[in-house]
Amino acid sequence: MILLNAATGSETTALTETLAIAEEVRQDIAQLKPNVVLETMRSWVPGLMAFGYRLLVAGLILFIGFRIGKMLRRMLGRTFQRMELEATLSKFLTSAVYVMVCGLTVFAAADKIGISSASIVAVLGSAGLALGLALQGSLSNFAGGILILVMKPFKIGDYILCEGMEGTVSSIGLVYTTLDTLDNKQVIMPNGTLSSSVLTNVTAQERRRLQIKVGISYESDLKKARQLLHQLFETHPMMMTEEPVVSFVDELAESSVIIGARGWVATGDYWAAKWDLTEKIKLTFDEEGIEIPYNQMDLHIRSEQGAQIPASNSVTKTEKRE
Repeated sequence: MILLNAATGSETTALTETLAIAEEVRQDIAQLKPNVVLETMRSWVPGLMAFGYRLLVAGLILFIGFRIGKMLRRMLGRTFQRMELEATLSKFLTSAVYVMVCGLTVFAAADKIGISSASIVAVLGSAGLALGLALQGSLSNFAGGILILVMKPFKIGDYILCEGMEGTVSSIGLVYTTLDTLDNKQVIMPNGTLSSSVLTNVTAQERRRLQIKVGISYESDLKKARQLLHQLFETHPMMMTEEPVVSFVDELAESSVIIGARGWVATGDYWAAKWDLTEKIKLTFDEEGIEIPYNQMDLHIRSEQGAQIPASNSVTKTEKRE
């Protein structure tokens, strides 16, 4: 019993001491905690204020920069419109200026909040290199489109010939140009091909020289035929009177005398005038007895003994052309 009381007393004393120590620690923590938090917060305040200031300045930079970009885009758009610049080129240039201003604004804002512009440039450079290698053909067409829009070798509505293709230009893009053919087919041509190949713009000038040649037989009246041809050209309603009509004898061929005439017509009237004159030449020559020869082959048949059959039995065969 005495031993039990002694043990209980020692445990009670130890528990009391532990509780006392815990109470002292609690009191120390209660006294120290507010001071530690306050000191920590006080140490954060300058940094937070500085970061908030930089963030505010960066926001202002973005706001002002984007507004300036939009103003420049509108101003350039109106300027290009007064200059009558191609709509596609105008849109591209205004967008490029806007993107450039916005990009510089983002770089300035990022630098203000502590993001290194060098790292951004490095990332964009690597991405641009990879994209350029992947899109070499498209970039070539894009560069060709810029050259076409700047140099203007043709415009919408022109009739062009290039690389065996021809048609009326219906649209000019930054990468492709669209042609409408005479039979109403649509041809999409890469601008890289158009800018680096020999190109013929049929409708670049307001007028075109129309020339027609026709062969007459050696038995026909050369002076009369030439006079009729000259008169048909000179009196045609689509022929321009600013320049004189010229008629000529072009060649003494094997079976015909080649005569011709040339004059000037409006570009839009070229084919109508050519077709109409061709028809009138044939009808007029037929009425006036001017023979337009065609290729012939005379077959002379001989007997088995080698004697030639008289000319009255000779056969004339006309070669037909497909």
